Amino acid sequence: MIDHVYISVTDIDTASAFYLAALRPLGWREVGYYRASSGPGNVPDLFGIGDADYLSIGVGSSIWLRQRNAGETGLYLGIRCDSNDAVDAAYAAAIRAGGLDEGRPAERTYFAPGYYAANVADHDGNRLEFAHKTQLRPRR
Repeated sequence: MIDHVYISVTDIDTASAFYLAALRPLGWREVGYYRASSGPGNVPDLFGIGDADYLSIGVGSSIWLRQRNAGETGLYLGIRCDSNDAVDAAYAAAIRAGGLDEGRPAERTYFAPGYYAANVADHDGNRLEFAHKTQLRPRR
């Protein structure tokens, strides 16, 4: 059910070399870069590493490394949902539970066709993305 994780790192090159080497025996490979200029201002530059399913059909698990901002801590965890309705329900439940809105449910076609998601944060700044993906291949 875990779709993707953002890991904030101090040096993208060092971190990407480490994660690629550590995950290669498990079949994980480089997805490539997502450039912030191709989406909204709140999405940073990202370097992606994906498992075999993600690389072959676009629906699997992935890790996205992002440059850590000064003083930043916390986790960004993408949860795979079975439908857009499930995204909507999880988002609504998180808001009712005191979560902070970081992106209402909507299409996120700047990531890939058929990408529907919502974002919330908890009281400590940890972030959840509820995501439903209908595409077969990731956009690079």
